[in-house]
Formats: sequence, C-alpha cells, structure tokens
Amino acid sequence: MGWDVAWPWLLGILIGGYLIGSIPFGLLVVKAFGMGDVRKIGSGNIGTTNVLRTGSKLAAFLTLLLDGGKGAVAVLIAWSLYGGTAAQVAALGAFLGHLYPVWLSFKGGKGVATFLGVILALHWPAGALCCLTWLAIAGVFRISSLSALVAAVLSPVWLFATGGDPIIWLSVVLALLVVLKHRENIARLIAGTEPKIGRKS
Repeated sequence: MGWDVAWPWLLGILIGGYLIGSIPFGLLVVKAFGMGDVRKIGSGNIGTTNVLRTGSKLAAFLTLLLDGGKGAVAVLIAWSLYGGTAAQVAALGAFLGHLYPVWLSFKGGKGVATFLGVILALHWPAGALCCLTWLAIAGVFRISSLSALVAAVLSPVWLFATGGDPIIWLSVVLALLVVLKHRENIARLIAGTEPKIGRKS
C-alpha cells in the first residue's frame, strides 16, 4: 500500500474514521435495553466485557458486533473510495475514536472489538487468526483481558505469516495502544486478581 492519497485527504479520512469509531455502541445498547448507564456498572468501561456484566448476553453480543463493525465499515469505505493507504488511516482513526470518543469526554473503551474489526477488514486471514487466538485463550483461561492482549500482541505475527506485511506497522501501533489501555488489567493479571469472563463485579 503506497502513499496514494495526498495528506490533506488523509487528514480528512482520519477524522472521518475517528467520528465513526467514536460512536459509543456499548453505552447506547445498554441504554436501549433499559439497563441504565454502563459506565456505572462493573469496571465502568463501555466495551463488550463490561456490557456482559449487566447479565445480558444479547446486549454484549450486539456491542461486540457493532464495535467491531464500525471499525470494519470505516476501513471498507476508505478503501473503496481512496485505496489501501486511506484504509489504514481510517483504521487508525476509528480505533482512536473508540478509545477516546469526543462524545464521552475522550473516555472510551479498550478497543478490542474495534481492533479485531479493522484487522479483519484490512487483511481477513490475520483478522480471523486474531479472533481464533482470542477465543482459544478465553476458552482456556476465561479471562477477557488476557485474551485481548495475546490476540493483539500476536497480530503482527499473524500478518507476517499470512502475507499482510503492508499493515504490520499499523498493527504494532494498535497493539501497543491495546496494551496501554489494559495496563490496570495487566497489574491485576500479575496479582492474580483479574476477574473471569461474565463476572458481574
């Protein structure tokens, strides 16, 4: 993927991706289900894992689907209009939008579903391997944060193995942001106090 779009257009694409990624689907879904403000439940996060703590698997599934979907949609729109470079920029914008949404005073989710969505849209074989990695780790350890961290950190490996070299550096940046957003989880993992998937508190 070469630099096939002038930088002013790329800036616009970054902003467009950011606005799409900023849509707080976890918050909206929980409110739509009449369960209040997800930010006042569990960890206070707006992502899938915390939505699951409401007790509604459907709400959690919809959050996962929508958060992943918004990342994929941003990528696919940019790719169809302007090509591969634009798609990568849109992916970064959507991911940053989820992490730091303007509508929620820049306090968003941890980006796992959106990360998976953009990787799937950019290079689906590696994206599929990331999803399988998440599922495998979750199945063994039942810890969402550990699954997310392993899937994110291994994403450059899966890209290299499946011919997705052009987006490896983007995946490295996204993975580092995932790790950064999970720093409290990492501390709890080390301490052995990280909650299991589905735990409500």
